[in-house]
Amino acid sequence: MCAPTYFGVEYVINPWMEGKLGGVSTGTAGAQWHDLHALLTETLGATVTQVPPQPGLPDIVFTANAASVWGGKAVPARFKHPERQGEEPFYRAALENAGYEIHDLPEGIAFEGAGDALFWEGDTEAPLLFAAHGWRTDDAAHGFLSTTFGVEVVSLALTDPRFYHLDTCFCPLPGGFLLWYPPAFDAASQEIIAARVPSAKRLAVSDTDAATFACNAVGVGNHVVMNAATNALRESLASWGFSAHATPLDEFMKAGGSAKCLTLRLL
Repeated sequence: MCAPTYFGVEYVINPWMEGKLGGVSTGTAGAQWHDLHALLTETLGATVTQVPPQPGLPDIVFTANAASVWGGKAVPARFKHPERQGEEPFYRAALENAGYEIHDLPEGIAFEGAGDALFWEGDTEAPLLFAAHGWRTDDAAHGFLSTTFGVEVVSLALTDPRFYHLDTCFCPLPGGFLLWYPPAFDAASQEIIAARVPSAKRLAVSDTDAATFACNAVGVGNHVVMNAATNALRESLASWGFSAHATPLDEFMKAGGSAKCLTLRLL
């Protein structure tokens, strides 16, 4: 995670940012981030490593985009938009300090880390890496990820600009469960997801839950941490054995991010 010392909406690179320039309450954002951090660490027992915040890089708080990591290896992000490219050396340094073996993508390939590449641990012998393209990541990155991590990559196409990263509309949970928002994907990708994830472990969230980034959630054991959740979603999660924990993150929603965006799971 990265504290939101310099967080704000200072440019527009996704639809959520439109009309929000200068509209973030720094104090409220700080309080919401600290509540999320406390929930993850003090309540749920997660261990958190922090990346130092940097002036001039308001989105460095969204550490999910730093890299894709697995088995001691890390593929650092190569951001599409120039506004975020300054984050790359700071994320890289944090990964090196954490002991990860760095594998750099070939030049010219955009890739935005766990924002667009999420491991799903279902009934397969090895985890599947679901990876998206369409807005921020090039599909040319997928083969490199497969070779680097030694896993099968399942390529998906995103079509709705509101759901510009995979982690805004697709949330693998412990035990092989999945929350997702089908309208964010093209028809072929919807069919692929339905074929790979059993229906009993797959839940399509409502438009209401999708709009509050319920899929941008963090699974910790049998707990799911998110910005907000309808009663129907809470009940569905409970039927799977999960407890939903809602912690308001609306200040970060102004920049198009929520609980998952604010964290990178280190594996």
